[in-house]
Amino acid sequence: MSIIVDIEKTIQSFHLKAKFQVENQPLGILGASGSGKSMILRCIAGLITPDRGRIIIDGKTMFDSEKKINVPSRERSIGYLFQNYALFPHLTVAQNVAFGIKKMPKKEQDHIVEERLSIVRMEQYKNRYPHQLSGGQQQRVALARALAIEPVALLLDEPFSALDNHLRKQMEQEMLENVFSFRGSTLFVSHNLEETYRICEQIMIIHDGDIVANGNRNDIFLSPPTLEVANITGCSNISRVDVVDRNMGKIKALDWGCEVFIDKDRFETPMYIGIRSQHLKLIKEKQGDNTFLCSVAAVEERVHQMLLSLKIDSEEDGRQRKLLQFEMSKEDWRSQWEAYAGDIYLQFDPHSLFLMDR
Repeated sequence: MSIIVDIEKTIQSFHLKAKFQVENQPLGILGASGSGKSMILRCIAGLITPDRGRIIIDGKTMFDSEKKINVPSRERSIGYLFQNYALFPHLTVAQNVAFGIKKMPKKEQDHIVEERLSIVRMEQYKNRYPHQLSGGQQQRVALARALAIEPVALLLDEPFSALDNHLRKQMEQEMLENVFSFRGSTLFVSHNLEETYRICEQIMIIHDGDIVANGNRNDIFLSPPTLEVANITGCSNISRVDVVDRNMGKIKALDWGCEVFIDKDRFETPMYIGIRSQHLKLIKEKQGDNTFLCSVAAVEERVHQMLLSLKIDSEEDGRQRKLLQFEMSKEDWRSQWEAYAGDIYLQFDPHSLFLMDR
């Protein structure tokens, strides 16, 4: 089963332009609040009508502006898990799950409700009302309701945003079990970088209504094509560049105050260079190219890691340098670096450096 989307929608000053395709796998849609993520889902579900374009699900045209086709939302067989779950407060758990299949015979309804509640392990709560459930339990009921109609596509709109932190990981694992057993296509919307990366191998990134990246998660994270994609995917080390020697793959990182060699196979005409904080290396002796004497400007302790702010010691002009962010385990920090008093060097792996356009 596939979802084919090629639409445009303008609301006031916001313009959405989305063109993509997904088949039988979860696609993560990542972007900041207000970027257009939820609008894409609502257009697919038929809750918002695009200005132009087409939407095809499982080979059936749901919307086509040229052919004047706009299938009503209730006839699209879309399972939609809303951000706030949108359970009906006056209906029991069982009645909520049965809401989309009310035209079926009662015996068949009851069988489907029991089956779907069993999948999400909520069958013992079928006679309770939403206000009697926790946030995690409400999410399970909402997922059971979405699956009850045997949808051709499943749309998940920030399903963990209403949960406390201690519930998120547990519910994420349960959601994964259900999503991967689902035979249709799934769209998973989030602004949480780590969450999206864990759940979806394919990721689409949207910024201000435009799709700025779409592909395998590792490709996007290892080599973001633009500055916006690097920022959205959490890269904290970015510098403007000048090309020193294209044949040698040598670049001057203007904001870091150093010249580095990069993988020549990835060399184009760059405007920025970047490297992720976990891909830097801290060593005690100078070792070849891309190794620079540095100093620790600040140390921040996090739950599982230490974040070091590093400044490259440079004799170049006195312009303000950007500090580089470097992540290391607490064990490495305490065993190797906490009391270290000698010179320290920062090393860049040429294969971990990536170039970007604006």
